[in-house]
Amino acid sequence: MTRPDTDPADDAVRAILTASRAMLGVVARSVADTLETVSLPQFRVLVLLSSQGPQRIGALAERLGINLSTFSRSLDRMVQGGLVRREQNPGSRREVIVALTAEGERVVTDVTERRRADFRAILSRLGTNERRQVLAAFEVFNSAAGEPTVEELLPLGL
Repeated sequence: MTRPDTDPADDAVRAILTASRAMLGVVARSVADTLETVSLPQFRVLVLLSSQGPQRIGALAERLGINLSTFSRSLDRMVQGGLVRREQNPGSRREVIVALTAEGERVVTDVTERRRADFRAILSRLGTNERRQVLAAFEVFNSAAGEPTVEELLPLGL
């Protein structure tokens, strides 16, 4: 609702900020249980491997903005935990590739499913017309905003 002393765009920004906090709450809840066994930086690695496929160790560390030696130590713990595996690059025997294991993929899938269930529960509290309005509004907003890159989402573990 527009107040007489504000620009209507301010009301839209305020509504979007409120919605973004609500969505971040969904994201936080979806990943909370996972963070008991996997750190947020490790989850970021799993998300990247799940969405982009196997990566060279150096390229993966660079994309994550992590020092290679620091990343290698973290990677050791992830290998020991059965989340990822190291493989020799078939195209270059000197390169090592990091790939997601079935357990690593399960972790990402579980978080995604918790997030999906939470959004479904929220939407179920709306009537049919309200859900249509939300869908239409998000389609317009998403079109204007564009899809974020994996690199933009990595700090949040998305």
